[in-house]
Amino acid sequence: MHAMQYEITLPADYDMSIIRNRVATRGHLLDGFPGLGLKAYLIRERGPHSPVNQYAPFYLWSAPAGMNAFLWGPGFQGIVDDFGRPDVQHWTGLAHEEGAASTALPRTAVRRRQPLPPGTDLPSAVEEAVARTARFARLDGVVCAALAVDPRHWELVHFSLWADDSPKAVGDRFDVLHLSESDRSGLGRGKQW
Repeated sequence: MHAMQYEITLPADYDMSIIRNRVATRGHLLDGFPGLGLKAYLIRERGPHSPVNQYAPFYLWSAPAGMNAFLWGPGFQGIVDDFGRPDVQHWTGLAHEEGAASTALPRTAVRRRQPLPPGTDLPSAVEEAVARTARFARLDGVVCAALAVDPRHWELVHFSLWADDSPKAVGDRFDVLHLSESDRSGLGRGKQW
């Protein structure tokens, strides 16, 4: 499993209905994309829960070939053509768990980044984070939860999808406009090694 996200931060007065319409008319195009575990079409709107307007899709890839086909194909080129080329963050998958509400359509997503500073006992920190992901997935309202790591910057990313607007998670909160899930079962369950 690989996790990937790009963030397109928009002006404070940007009409976010443009992004909502984009997702409503184009989101279905990745519904059957090979190698895509899931893509959550995420936005944040400037206000009580966010300091910025942002379009920030989050992907879980079941196969690296799918991620590469997307990045070097017409799907990502559409983003580049419309918004410029964003930095693409990516993380190696550590764990994926289906949640207590796994069959529900998600309404909210939460992403939390956790630095792993020098001196951290990496095996212990990762094992604890994997166990925490499994416990977290059992909470009411969780559609799924994933854990990944960026070993270049030594950062964990915790990602969860929620069936309601009141997630019991701390982190950056996003609204989910659409969910493409071509190969969600291919993400596997539990620890990824």
